[in-house]
Amino acid sequence: MKFIVSSSYLLKQLQVLGGVINNNNTLPILDNFLFELNGNALTVSASDLETTMSSKMEVESESEGNVAVPARLLLDTLKTFPEQPLTFVVEDNNTIEISSNHGKYALAYADGAEFPKAVELADPSTTTILGDILATAISKTIFASGNDDLRPVMSGVFFQFSPENLTFVATDAHKLVKYQRSDVQAAQTAEFIMPKKPLTLLKGILAGSESEVTVEYNESNAKFSFDNTELVCRLIDGKYPNYEAVIPKENPNKLSIDRMQFLNSVRRVSIFSNKTTHQIRLKMAGSELNISAEDIDYSNKAEERLTCDYQGDDMQIGFNSRFLTEMLNNLDAGEVSLEMSLPNRAGILTPIDGLDEGEQITMLVMPVMLNN
Repeated sequence: MKFIVSSSYLLKQLQVLGGVINNNNTLPILDNFLFELNGNALTVSASDLETTMSSKMEVESESEGNVAVPARLLLDTLKTFPEQPLTFVVEDNNTIEISSNHGKYALAYADGAEFPKAVELADPSTTTILGDILATAISKTIFASGNDDLRPVMSGVFFQFSPENLTFVATDAHKLVKYQRSDVQAAQTAEFIMPKKPLTLLKGILAGSESEVTVEYNESNAKFSFDNTELVCRLIDGKYPNYEAVIPKENPNKLSIDRMQFLNSVRRVSIFSNKTTHQIRLKMAGSELNISAEDIDYSNKAEERLTCDYQGDDMQIGFNSRFLTEMLNNLDAGEVSLEMSLPNRAGILTPIDGLDEGEQITMLVMPVMLNN
């Protein structure tokens, strides 16, 4: 088995695949990339058993075969080469030899047959979505998903596909984000929960991509195919909480404000808040918003006044400043609206401008009890 490939082209593909490999694997074979050669088509795969990703490349070769090559060692070596052709030859003594312009390097390989096979999806449903739209949907929601091992369903992003729209939801019970696209549809209704790791990988690869992504899914797995890459992952098992029930429908108190001004103010004031609760207080009256925080243990406090457009009753509400900062950071709008009903009901944050046609974002943040 022998092939010739450009060093930088190979490195670029392998760095993407390397994101799948865990630092400490239970199975030693998972520390490897699987190289499968068939004439001038080389398929390289990486897996952690839950997620398997593979990439097809064009190489110069006339042979075929498969070997598992140590990932870390290969990546570290490739990073040091300037652009040049590299020749890979599988030798009889169980090593794969790489020849560059200036030297030879031998790596011990493992039997490719030991590498776990990617799951084949039986009878999947299919939807096509533009790469950049998918990457945006992921980055707008993934930050709101939980990290609680006791509630695995909330540690992922909920995909809801229907003939009307695609909806993506994430929540950790303190904050919730619902991202909807009515300009993309699925042929039939389906819902599944995607784990964080494959989503993070997809977000990194697909940001700004004009390629079409084919999403196939069934009860237990999902597969994303685009360009010459495929990612198959196991879905999170379980029923997603009824998120619609927690979104308050009647919110008579509406605040509209410049996003950056609001964000910077919250950031500044929160430095003076209690280090465990991160509590800040919003006080709305007339066209004035008063943001304050106090850390009683250390006698630190801060207060800022902003002008805003507020319609509703005068009210005070407390929020965790970290959640509010995260949400404001994740919006691209110039102006945002915060809708509230009561100080003990969730606030709804939505962008007023800066949305694409057919794009809708609703962010929900739970209040914290104010101690007067």
